[in-house]
Amino acid sequence: MDEKPHILLVEDEEGLILTLSDRFQEEGYTVDTAKEGETGFLKASVGTYDVIILDIMLPKKNGLDICRDLRGKGIQTPIIMLTAKGQTIDKVLGLKLGADDYLQKPFEMMELLVRIEVQLRKKKTSTRQRVESYQFSDINVDFKKGEVNKGGETITLSAKEFQLLRFLIEHQGVVLSRDQLLNEVWGYDALPSTRTVDVHIAWLRQKLEPEHRYPKHILTVHGFGYKFVAQE
Repeated sequence: MDEKPHILLVEDEEGLILTLSDRFQEEGYTVDTAKEGETGFLKASVGTYDVIILDIMLPKKNGLDICRDLRGKGIQTPIIMLTAKGQTIDKVLGLKLGADDYLQKPFEMMELLVRIEVQLRKKKTSTRQRVESYQFSDINVDFKKGEVNKGGETITLSAKEFQLLRFLIEHQGVVLSRDQLLNEVWGYDALPSTRTVDVHIAWLRQKLEPEHRYPKHILTVHGFGYKFVAQE
């Protein structure tokens, strides 16, 4: 018999904690909670969770710092961030720091449940056998360790940048639409716009390409999307 998925909810609104906890349990999830950032970070660091629901505005340690520090420790548990209405900069920072998804308050319960299901599904499929490393040009990607080395120097990528690079490499030579990348890498096709993909592609090019304005590996296919090629 499969174990129940384990969710960590880091949220300081008492009413929301009760509402979400009750609904998660009704859906068959095991729920752990933390009302402030330091406790949430500690639980996420030492516990075993399938998904972390993380509010940005928290006492003692905010959600962005928690996300950054968890990824810095190598913890890759899927993170869904909860943002205040209109805080676009928080959404962008959250994704750049390694969050897997975000949801703006106030939100519909069903939408949050769907996004949790997407992260759980992605986690299951990610366990399949894959190559452990890949090299192109002067860049070596260690998929097992989650590391990228360029010309002998370590290149720091966010969790989402690394996932995007991996998907591009695994589908090298194939033209991938923005919608496809959005759905496969972020897990669903309901983000505000495919601009999210363009931004992450730009970040990858700046870090990996010899000249990011004239990319040799992560190519734009005008009118369609992007394509990864290993050879210059």
